[in-house]
Amino acid sequence: MPAFFIHGVPDTAELWDAVRSHLKRDDVVALNMPGFNAAVPDGFDATMDSYAAWLIARIEELGQPVDIVGHDWGSLLTQRIVQQRPDLIRTWAAGGGPVDVEYVWHDMAKAWQTPNVGEQVMQAFTPDAIASAFTQQGIDEATARKVASHIDDAMKDCILKLYRSAKDVGATWPMLDNKSLPGVVLWGADDPYCPASFAQRLGDRTGAKVVVLQDCSHWWPTQRPKEVAALLEDLWSSAT
Repeated sequence: MPAFFIHGVPDTAELWDAVRSHLKRDDVVALNMPGFNAAVPDGFDATMDSYAAWLIARIEELGQPVDIVGHDWGSLLTQRIVQQRPDLIRTWAAGGGPVDVEYVWHDMAKAWQTPNVGEQVMQAFTPDAIASAFTQQGIDEATARKVASHIDDAMKDCILKLYRSAKDVGATWPMLDNKSLPGVVLWGADDPYCPASFAQRLGDRTGAKVVVLQDCSHWWPTQRPKEVAALLEDLWSSAT
C-alpha cells in the first residue's frame, strides 16, 4: 500500500523531500500536480474539482488503497478525496488547510481570487521574492529557493484558477466527517494562514489524532520533518 503525498500552493512535490528522507518505507509517491512544475493536460481547467479528480485518477492507477498525506492545498484535496472515495484510502494525514464552513480565506488568497488584483499580485511573484518570503516563514533557504525556482507563468495561472474556483470551498465541499479511517491532523501552532483551532475541529469530526506542532509555522513538512515522519509511521503501523 503506497504512501501518496500531495503538495500545496505554490509548492511542488519537493516540499516532501525532507520528510521522505526520514521515512523507513520506499513505496512513496509524490507527484507534481498540473501546472506545478508539471505539464497542464489539454482541457484541464485547474479548478479544485479538477485537481481532486486528477489525483483520484492517479491513485486509482496504483491499484490499491494508499496512505494519503496532504499539506496546505494538499490538505484540502486529501480531505475531499477521503470524503469522496474512502475505498481508495487506508489512512490519511492532513494539515495546514481546512475544508470548513467557518474558515475565512487569508488575505493573499482573497487577492488571488479578485480579478485584476490577482494578476497584479502575480507580477511581483518572482522566485527571489517567494524564496525570501518562504525563509521568513520558517523554510530553510535551500528548500525555499528550490521550490520557488519552479514558479512560472503556468503555475501562476493555475493558482489563480484554483483559488477563484474555491471562494466558497467550505460550503461547496462537504466537511470531512469520516470516522472509519485512521487519521492524523498535523498543524503548526503559529500558522499565519489558518489558526490551529481548525485542526481540532477536523479531529473532532473524524476522530483523528490531532498534533499541533509548537514553534512551527505553516510549513511543517520542512520545519519538522523528522517529527512528522515519526508521526506518519506511527499512523501507518497502527493500521497494519
